Formats: sequence, C-alpha cells, structure tokens
Amino acid sequence: MMKPVRQLVPMLAATALAGCAALQATPPTAVHQPMSVRPEPRTALASQPGAIFQPNFSRPLFEDRRARFIGDVITVNLVESTAASKKSSTAAERSASLSASISAMDKLPLKGLAGLDATASDATKFGGKGDAAANNTFTGTITTTVIEVLPNGNLLVSGEKQIAVNQGNEFIRFSGVVNPVYVTGANTVQSTQVADARVEYRANGYLDEVQTMGWMQRFFLTAMPF
Repeated sequence: MMKPVRQLVPMLAATALAGCAALQATPPTAVHQPMSVRPEPRTALASQPGAIFQPNFSRPLFEDRRARFIGDVITVNLVESTAASKKSSTAAERSASLSASISAMDKLPLKGLAGLDATASDATKFGGKGDAAANNTFTGTITTTVIEVLPNGNLLVSGEKQIAVNQGNEFIRFSGVVNPVYVTGANTVQSTQVADARVEYRANGYLDEVQTMGWMQRFFLTAMPF
C-alpha cells in the first residue's frame, strides 16, 4: 500500500508545479515580434581630433534626434476610443383560410355528404429583434522600440510594459507602423497616427485564471449540439 502512495506524491507535486508555471506564464500576444531589439553596430571610423564633425557619430551634427534607426525608442500616447452600435428588427406574418360546404347531392353518388361543412385556417408569424453596442477606451503611455526600418522610411515599432500587482502580472503591449513625419521632437507619437496598430492589455495570475473557462467546459460547449 505504501508503494503506490509514494509514486502518487511525485505526480501530484509535478502537477502542482505545472499549474504554478501555467499561472506565471506570459500570455500569448498578437503584436509584431520581437518586442525589443538592440541597436545595430555602427561601423567604426577613425575620428579626426579637434574637428567639429566626427565621422564615427551615429547622426550628423545638424540632424535632429528623432528616432529613425533600429533600436531607437518612440513613446506612444495611447488615446484609443471606439464606439459602435447596431440595431435590427425583422417581422414577417402570413395567414390563410379556407371554407367549403356541400348543400345538396340528390341523385348523385356520395349523397350522404350533403350538408357537410369544412373549414381550414393557417397562420404564421415571425418576429426578430437584435441590439448590439460596444464602447472601448484605452489611455496611457508606452515606450516602444524600432524593430525594423521599412524601405519607404516608415518605422515598425513594438514594445511591452509589465506591471506586477500582488500575485499577478499585467502586460501592456503595442506595435504598429509609424511615419517619421508624425514623430515630434520628443520622439512621441499618438496611437491614432500609427498604422496597423495592435494594442493589448492582458494579465495572468489567480484572478485571471478563475475567470478563464476550463478546457473540458470548452469541449462540451463546442461538442453539444443544443
């Protein structure tokens, strides 16, 4: 009896560790990858002592400091606000009636049907109504990294902000294509000016795990035909 118990204990411990690892796992993401890159190495050029212009600088002397290279950072102001509503209604109605009678059938076959009255009616009615509304607001600030410079000069940026709250972690992620024209001198751009923007707010931990439907519940919800 002791041997099966000894074998069961490691299995339970492994299951508990796997559950803890699942709680601490990073939630999946749909933003552009990678979410951060290191700057590309610059070609080392011999500097000229005493000269104002140094060829080994990453930027010319009279060029501003706006982000334009891989590894540069851009601060994105999240000012997303969307609202949508939809309302529809459908009504259909159909009715029909039929009335027939036989008054007299003297000297004819089936004269026993004389005086028979027959009435039939049918009515069908259908009505449907649907309403849908959505309001979403996302505000905040996140600093992203330029992960790719496109051939036309646009910048593909991506970044993540991770915040630990008690026993859970919150992840704010953003990625998109930025036109350098919209970048201000402080390397800031509005999220409404970013193309192909992907904004995420996810969390993991015990509270988030409780609100997630189990895999068996999802299976029966998908397999049951009613």
